[in-house]
Amino acid sequence: MRDDLRTEPGQTPAPSPYVSRLPIGERIELREGAVPTWEVFPFEGEIRAKVLAAPVLPEPPRHGEDGAETCGLCTKPDSEFLWTDERWRLSDTGEPSGLPAALLLQPRDHHDLADLPAELAAEIGPMLQRVERAVRTLGGIARVHVNRWGDGAAHLHLWLIARPEGMVQMRGTCLPLWDEVLPPLPEAEWRETNRRIALAMAAEGGTAHC
Repeated sequence: MRDDLRTEPGQTPAPSPYVSRLPIGERIELREGAVPTWEVFPFEGEIRAKVLAAPVLPEPPRHGEDGAETCGLCTKPDSEFLWTDERWRLSDTGEPSGLPAALLLQPRDHHDLADLPAELAAEIGPMLQRVERAVRTLGGIARVHVNRWGDGAAHLHLWLIARPEGMVQMRGTCLPLWDEVLPPLPEAEWRETNRRIALAMAAEGGTAHC
């Protein structure tokens, strides 16, 4: 840690130089060519950036930050996942999405990306390929986007989100926003989709649970 960011125990950390330069409390003007002007942005009309709130330091702990015993992902039984093997588990998002498929791939053991053992890190690429192949068995899938956000849970989870073929308006980084805009899949169709993905995963090993 840099000396200018070091704090004593019990002392509130100082904002980084980057955060200190931000226009906290001010209205930010959108830059020319910003995301709201893109063809793939799912909203229209007047868009304004929110006023930047003051930093929260130290940050609140994420779910499962204290270890596996407090992690809901660790304590979920295999029966609540679509597919599992001895090292990885694949789940849906818990409710029908607006896109053909939205999935979460995660290691069975409690690791985040920074402390993922080397042998598991080496398996990420092949596992992502397997999930994409399974999703593509649905047909009508143009791309399977991979995303990783780590602000909600300390247990590594990789998102895989399917873009329907032909829907070029949904290309790129705004696809997760379209998932919030589009009507959810019918329950029966969503369950059948999950079943097909699980079986396709199991065809290469592991166990399907639906």
